[in-house]
Amino acid sequence: MKRKSKFLIISIPLIIILAAGIIYEYGIMSIREEISSAKELKIFKIKTLQKYMEAIAQKPDLEKQILVLKDTRKSEDIKIIAAQTTAIAAASLQNSVKVIITGRSGTINSEKIEKSEELGKLKVTNIVLDAVFPNIRALSDTLLAMETHTPYLVVRELDVRARNYTDPKDLIVKLKIAALTGG
Repeated sequence: MKRKSKFLIISIPLIIILAAGIIYEYGIMSIREEISSAKELKIFKIKTLQKYMEAIAQKPDLEKQILVLKDTRKSEDIKIIAAQTTAIAAASLQNSVKVIITGRSGTINSEKIEKSEELGKLKVTNIVLDAVFPNIRALSDTLLAMETHTPYLVVRELDVRARNYTDPKDLIVKLKIAALTGG
């Protein structure tokens, strides 16, 4: 019996120490790990919340920038011929040029639409016209009107000849005119 009591005296404290170690290792340490992971998750969520709050705070500035960009785009869109197809854009370009030439006492003998050129998202539409002007003043006014027209028109080529060299009143003019188009 003495042997059993010595064994119990030694084993009971040893069992208590081992049980305390197991409780500490699997109970208290796991709780500490869960608490630390919860703290890290809380910190991460706070940082994410701060980023969202900063993004929301920037919203009025972004809306102002969008409005400015829309206004800029509208002002830039009037500088090009907006059309669904290149044929419609070329027809619109022809009509614009006809109005300018006939408004300044010129007459158009022939018109030709050339193949459009790609320029990124835009296209360059070209037309070639043969026209007759009564004098150099009408031609000068017409060229000025084309260069200052909106949407922008560019005179790429200009060939001017007098119809009659002895009496140079009428001028025969060959024009190649280009405009930016987009749809």
